[in-house]
Amino acid sequence: MSAHGDHDMGHTVAGWTGTAMATVGTTILGVALAAGSPVGLWSGGAVVVLAALTTWLLHLAGWGKAGGPRPFGHGWRTRDTAARRGHPGCLGCRLAGRGAGSAAGSAAAVPARAEAAPVKQTV
Repeated sequence: MSAHGDHDMGHTVAGWTGTAMATVGTTILGVALAAGSPVGLWSGGAVVVLAALTTWLLHLAGWGKAGGPRPFGHGWRTRDTAARRGHPGCLGCRLAGRGAGSAAGSAAAVPARAEAAPVKQTV
């Protein structure tokens, strides 16, 4: 048991990749700030933004996870196949149009599609 109880703090491929990239970006920012280099500041900022986008895209590709405890036997290098439907309560999935909070995944949108294309039954 960790200091956080049974809550998994997101040790995933997406999390580790984004953290490593953001660390490099903030290091570039710090060195550029000390050196007074505007080009270095812009470069470091771009790496930090790229880290956030990379983490989000890896999460959507199934290399991240939703908040809460990880299912038993699910290692941090295991791809989450349920990510295509969106994780419940996940802001990143909702921003991508996935999950229960999005228009694409809402229950109200399903009957409208079913009425638009009726299914013929054969006996």
